[in-house]
Amino acid sequence: MNSSPDAAADLAIVNCTALVGTSSGRAQFAPGATLLVEGGVITELDANPSGSPHAREVIDAQGMVAMPGLINTHTHAAMTFLRGAAEDVTVSSWFNDYIWPMEVNVGERDVYLGTLVAAAEMIECGVTTFADHYFHMHQAAQAVADSGLRANLGSAFFSSQGDEGLHQSVAFAERWNGAANGRITTCIAPHAPYTVTDEHLAAAADAARRLGLKVHLHAAEEIGQTRSSVASRGATPIEVLELTGVLDAGAIIAHGNGILPDDVAILARYRDRVGVTHGPKGYLKFAFGPLTPIAALRAAGVPVGYCTDGAASNNTLDILETMRIAAITQKQIADDATYFTSGMALQLAGPDSAAVLGMRGQIGELRVGARADVILIDTSGFHCQPLHDLAGAIVYSVQPSDVRTTIVDGKVLMRDRQLLTIDRAALLAEFRLRAREITDRTHGRTIQDYAP
Repeated sequence: MNSSPDAAADLAIVNCTALVGTSSGRAQFAPGATLLVEGGVITELDANPSGSPHAREVIDAQGMVAMPGLINTHTHAAMTFLRGAAEDVTVSSWFNDYIWPMEVNVGERDVYLGTLVAAAEMIECGVTTFADHYFHMHQAAQAVADSGLRANLGSAFFSSQGDEGLHQSVAFAERWNGAANGRITTCIAPHAPYTVTDEHLAAAADAARRLGLKVHLHAAEEIGQTRSSVASRGATPIEVLELTGVLDAGAIIAHGNGILPDDVAILARYRDRVGVTHGPKGYLKFAFGPLTPIAALRAAGVPVGYCTDGAASNNTLDILETMRIAAITQKQIADDATYFTSGMALQLAGPDSAAVLGMRGQIGELRVGARADVILIDTSGFHCQPLHDLAGAIVYSVQPSDVRTTIVDGKVLMRDRQLLTIDRAALLAEFRLRAREITDRTHGRTIQDYAP
């Protein structure tokens, strides 16, 4: 690292191989590129630099791939406490016998600790932005502010809370939107159509329109939910979202495995403001039937982005792993090895995941004017060699440990695998102690009943 007292830029990344495009279905790279950052924004991307840049901080990325920071479009970050606490069970048992009884024990400090552990994991995995949907969200917001990450946050609620849950969700969204120098954005966060009434869904949509925000919720998570909704009320969950105005307001829909062909046509009418999140690892663990109909949604112009869901179901917050599983399963579903190319996989990881959050052009791309959310990946490991196909190596070979440096808004959060904003030892000491208490279920209580 070098310094210059008369720097024209805040940060320069030099000698990198930059991922500069994926829109054609093929990934485009610029070797030997230089990126300049000022005020948290990429101000120059020079594929043929001449001379040394003038910057306060210079990172020599020789031998590294620079790519946009990864985006996790749906998770429950604080559920890191419950990682591995409910394995090899059905989805109904997962909720009713394990997760919701354990979540009775989760307090405000727990959400801060759990979210900060998630933040550390995501920084190490190259995730620079995540969308979170949970409780005690002012504590999650503080963890985001302290960690340096970017996040879209929503305070989840059930109709069993009465009007208070909705009011808290709206108040949180108003209080925190634009906080942490703009790194925090917010949404209105009803849990799902089967736990939130049409009245509360409509009120959430109205609040989202008034505030210029999205509604983030679970819908048509698996085909059983869709069948149950049709049987009980004659409408699919997606139709319910249209009837209540949620789609018109704009929505982040997790996880959409139960989206039917007629639902795709409905979503297409709102493709400028609606996106679907896809986290195949958890779906496969729960033995869900059909997976999110990515091909049909993309053909209809509806953006699809990668997610991990919470660590309680997915075990990791690793978007590289999500991308790899998505690529492989989509080829199998299509019965076509030429489908879902590495370039397409990277397109979903970048611009399309950004679009799901309503942030296309702001994040998910290395381009002038975008926020300077950048990760540097070392592809020199034996598991990546030889580099016949760099895009293929990123999708199928690169591991989280290959992410050497993580930058958000031009600020380095991890350098050479060393976290700079989080005290690893102190955090883990408190987190591990509390985890033993949170997983206790002897009290016999639960926060909700899973009966979609």
